[in-house]
Parts: sequence; structure tokens; C-alpha cells
Amino acid sequence: MEHTRWCRSMAGEEFARVYSWGHDPKHKGAYEEASPCDHIDLPQTLLEPILVKRATHAGWTVRFNTRYVRLSRPSPDVILSEVLDELTGQTYFIQSRYLFGCDGARSQVVRELQLPLIKKPGQGLALNVFVRADLSHLMENRSGNLHWVFNPEEEEYPVWGKECIVRMVRAWDEWMFIFLPQPGADLKADDMSATNDEYVARVKQVIGDEKVEVTLLHASKWWINEVVAERYSDGGNVFCFGDATHRHPPFNGLGSNTCIQDAFNLAWKVDYVMSGKAGKQLLDSFDKERQPVGMDIVTRANQGLRDHYGWQKTLGLLENDMEKTREILAEFEDPGEKGRLRRKAFRDGIENTTTEFHGLGIEMNQKYVSKAVYLADQGEAPPSPKDTVRTLQVTTYPGRRLPHAWLNTRVPGKKISTIDLAGHRRFCLLTGPGGQAWKEAVKAVGEKLGVEVVAYSIGWKQDYEDVYFDWAERREVEDDGCVLVRPDRFVAWRSRSVIEKPEVKLEEVLRNVLSL
Repeated sequence: MEHTRWCRSMAGEEFARVYSWGHDPKHKGAYEEASPCDHIDLPQTLLEPILVKRATHAGWTVRFNTRYVRLSRPSPDVILSEVLDELTGQTYFIQSRYLFGCDGARSQVVRELQLPLIKKPGQGLALNVFVRADLSHLMENRSGNLHWVFNPEEEEYPVWGKECIVRMVRAWDEWMFIFLPQPGADLKADDMSATNDEYVARVKQVIGDEKVEVTLLHASKWWINEVVAERYSDGGNVFCFGDATHRHPPFNGLGSNTCIQDAFNLAWKVDYVMSGKAGKQLLDSFDKERQPVGMDIVTRANQGLRDHYGWQKTLGLLENDMEKTREILAEFEDPGEKGRLRRKAFRDGIENTTTEFHGLGIEMNQKYVSKAVYLADQGEAPPSPKDTVRTLQVTTYPGRRLPHAWLNTRVPGKKISTIDLAGHRRFCLLTGPGGQAWKEAVKAVGEKLGVEVVAYSIGWKQDYEDVYFDWAERREVEDDGCVLVRPDRFVAWRSRSVIEKPEVKLEEVLRNVLSL
């Protein structure tokens, strides 16, 4: 994931490259401060088997070759889902208390619920060609998981494939060749399709090394959407998320990540409601919290695509007149003012794309405002950073992610993050020296409400040591204050310092957050 590149072919000349996904020395520190985890490039083909294995080992039943048809509601708390076994042709029904419509961009559940969609004009068509091709001999000096491949002088190319984004799927022998058609082409014309041999031939052109063997695994078309649902639920016991509710191109890498975040937000709430730890109204917060996030990522991902138009225009790739394109390209060779301006415009165009690869803000600055966050005594939220896409806002203001800080024990052992103290299907309260009253309140209130709340004290001779003093800088409360964290590791509430009768306030907060 080290670079994103612009080149004439995978084996040929390179026009430019940028560091990506935290590898830029100027941004690496920000990524390390943001999370205890490293980035990993894990495509859906590799992630899904891991998820299926984990789910089945946990007792879930996974049914393949099965298509959802429709739902019915015999009673308010019962859903019957009609499904079709595509191997036998038989239909049968599954009874459940809830239905989760995470059935992709052509979601049947969204259609059934008639959830209104906010649609903006699409940005065209793309063609995915998934191949097996060993390019390891090329990658030593070309490492990266995204490669823009184009030949500005090329006159003979299929209408469906003027440019190509080569996306690594598995290093270094599985690749997705994402072809973009000629600007202004009729996207519904017959020549927008090709035979398997034509796909392979074009892939080999893009690779630029005749010795490489190419095996076609799959080819498909997809429309570049800018669509988000106005709401994610029918207000009852059906919830939609993932690509069913936010549809966009893969720029900024926000697709699967956002889908999983949707599920993570909803999972603990459903768990708490079904186990009687929370009132049903807690589920109303799912739509309130996640729909604005969906709107933001759809907007950002499509802007990420538009951010590439600058360098394309600078190279003459958007011209339909080849003579004009040649004139533009000739300017790059000019040693005078004309060449200087053209080369600078190209550099600026490439730089304009880097919000796609250094987007900690859009990745992690979610802001939840709902009844599942206690804001009554918090005052105004901190102002957003000037660059909301690149800049991570570190704050414990309720509704924001719990900040990461490395901790350890007095006699050093294995370090642990504040992120890892929280979560695990339970609430977590973090306090410091002088915050013993909070720990006692947690025990009393947790037992009274039947809700598990763990408490840790961080600081000098406490449960954990703030070894780098990062938590003291990021917590935004005093030593004897507290930060209450939800099971999804978002801050539910905080108190600047200890207060009288902390158990009374803590019970009030939890009852509000859990709709009890």
C-alpha cells in the first residue's frame, strides 16, 4: 500500500507517484497517533471467508445460493422473510424478530420499505476485469496497491477502456483492472462490452510485458453512483445499511469500512435491547447517527473521483482531438515558461488527489448526535478542523471516537491502548487519580441497572500508567473527572471533575443513553 502511481503501463514509464495510506513521512505520525492498528489492504474476496468462519464458529447459520424475496409481518414483533433456494428452486420462510437489509446496491429490502434515496447525477460507467497475473517481478521498484495506467498518445483502444486503474487484490498475483471509457462515449452502446479474449488482450496491453500470463477470473460493469438513503430504517424492526444505503465509487477506501461501522453501531444496540438492558427506543439512534456519516462518505468518495480530473485535463486525456492532445504533451518538453507552467499544473493536479490517501478526518471524525449520547451538560461542541478530510480531531466530546493513547503498568509489561480497554460489549469508564468515587458509582449503578460497566483509573500508580502522558493531553477532563464510553468505543458522556453523588448522575446518564 506504499504508493499510488501514474504510469504508461505496469512495466513501462512512470509519470508520477505519491505516498499513500500513512506511508508519507509527513503524515505517518498522525496515523500512529490515531490508532493502535496499522492499515491493511483486505479486499472483500479475502475478508468474507474470515467473517464467515468467525460467524459459523459463533453458532450462526450461513446459507449460500439463497436469495431474499420479500418480507411479511404477522405481528409487530415478528418478521417472516421469504427466501429462494436457488439450487433446488424451493422457497421457504425464516422467522425473526429483526431484519437487516445489508443486501447491496440493488437492495430488495430498501425497495420494499420504499426508503427515499437522495440521488445525484452518476459519474459514468466502469468495467471491472478481475485477473490472475504474476507481476511480482515488476513490483520491487513499483510497490503500491493502486496504479493509474494510460497512454496519452494512444489512438487505438476500445471505447470501454481508454484508462485503467490497476488495483492490487493479492500481492502480487491477483489484480482488478478497472477500465474507464472514453470521455463522452455512449455508455449504453453495444461496444461497451467485449469478449473474454478482448478483455485479456487489453489487460496485457496495460501490463506491458508480453511474458506475463493472464487468466481472466471475472468481468462485470458497474455504475459510479452518488446515492444515499434519507433514512436507514422503517421506524420499526427493519434496518438497512452498507451499500444498500450508501452507494459511491471506491475512492478514499470508505466502502467496506463504512459498511462494517454501520453494523458495529447497530450490533450492540440490538444486543442490549434483546437482552433487556435497554429500551427499544435505543434503536432509533442508529439512523440518527449513521445516516449523516453515509451522506459524508458518499460526498467525499465522489469528490475523490472528481479530484482526478485536474491531472487528466493537464495531460490532454479529456480531449477528443488527438492533435490537441499532442500539442499539450509537447509543452511538457518545453524548457521555457510554457513548459514550466504545464509541469507545475500537472504536479498540482497530482497533489490535489492526495486527500484520497491521507484522509484521516473523513475516516475517523464521525460525530454522533442522538439520544444515545448525553449532551445536556456538555456545552458547545469543539469547532471542526479547517481541513475536515485530512485532519483527525482528537476529542472526548460525547458522540466522538474515544482517543487512542498507549498505556502500560507500573512494572512495564505489554502496552495496551485506551481503545482496547473499552468495547467488548460493555460500557467503560476511564478516570484518574482522585476518581475513586466514579469507580464505586460504576459498580453500584451497573448492578442496579443490570448493565456491565467496567472502570479503569489511568495515571500515577493507578490501574494503568499514562506512560507517554498522551492520555493526560487528550482526555480533556481533570484527574478526578471521567469519560464514559459506549460498547462501540464512542464517548457517551464525560464529567470534567468529580461531583457530589456521582452515582446519581451516572444512573441518569445511562438511563438516558439506554432509553430506560
